[in-house]
Amino acid sequence: MTDTHPSRTGAGRSEADDVARLLPPPPEWDLAPERTLHHKERLMRQIDDDTVRTAETGTPARRRVLRPAIVAPVAALALAGALTAGLTLGGQDHGGTTRTLQAGGGAHARQASALLGRISDAALDGRTLSVRDDQFVYVKSEDRGADETSGKAVMGPPVVRESWATQDPGRVKHIALVREDGETYWTNAFLGDEGGTPVGIDRATYKWLAALPTDPDALLKYLYAKTPEEEGQSRDQAVFERIGGLASGLLPPRTAAALYRAAARIPGVVTAPDAHDGKGRTGIGIAREDKKYAERSEWVFDKDLRFLGSRTYLTEDKPVGREGTLLSSTAVLAMGVADKAGVRPAEVTDVTGDGGAEES
Repeated sequence: MTDTHPSRTGAGRSEADDVARLLPPPPEWDLAPERTLHHKERLMRQIDDDTVRTAETGTPARRRVLRPAIVAPVAALALAGALTAGLTLGGQDHGGTTRTLQAGGGAHARQASALLGRISDAALDGRTLSVRDDQFVYVKSEDRGADETSGKAVMGPPVVRESWATQDPGRVKHIALVREDGETYWTNAFLGDEGGTPVGIDRATYKWLAALPTDPDALLKYLYAKTPEEEGQSRDQAVFERIGGLASGLLPPRTAAALYRAAARIPGVVTAPDAHDGKGRTGIGIAREDKKYAERSEWVFDKDLRFLGSRTYLTEDKPVGREGTLLSSTAVLAMGVADKAGVRPAEVTDVTGDGGAEES
């Protein structure tokens, strides 16, 4: 049989070279100046507050409400971005030192496609797990996020969050146990799910993820059909962010590989060579910009092309903040499968950021 894989044929060598140039030796990387950044999201605790505010003002507030990556990876962290000509990348919380990259449009899209192909191949090296319906997917992350309900992006403090997401295949009223800031609480069924939230794109269990199409085109078609989007947000951006949220959780290898190849087919996806996650871990990145909201989303991968985290920031001055203002970021620290909610798994994969992960 003829091998047609682009990384092993003459036709793909130039793309492979492009990707290779995105991978500087790790010792030359410096940690980013900012510390851990991401969404501090407490969706269910804020619904009542938003309802009251809407009743008083008549105008719903736009809040960056994202569910914890482990509770609903699809919505956890998605970050907006693309390398367009003259785009400024922000590195500080509020208009800090910025750096302008001259983007080459189609060239960057081709680089992104090649890089995502390599990331997809690396994902296939992961271990497929056997997860029972009575178990819980455990994810530990360091997150930070901005609340925009006041009209300004007010950044909350960094939070180390642990979550145990139920794998129950039925409708559940308690989605995940979350521990953060010394508090432990259950996240409840999503608004409108009176009988409990079912398994699906908003509550992705490991088995549900494993059953998704592994053909990238079929998977992308499914995601476009099922992904909700924020008012005014493009469908392309909504799907890009959905994939980024899924990547921050525990994924079956074949599903992860298909998701990354599907992401390569989304218009506007480009490379972000100097990306960094919420813990300042530096690597290579994939990005897309939501031009309507002027928000750039980035995913960062280590030198072995394993997912580390993500961040979102403004690409121009907006009422909520100056260009470069960080809106959210996350760093995945560990994940595994637990037998009981609130009890850390006996075997945990620590995401180190220095070349991948360590089993403990």
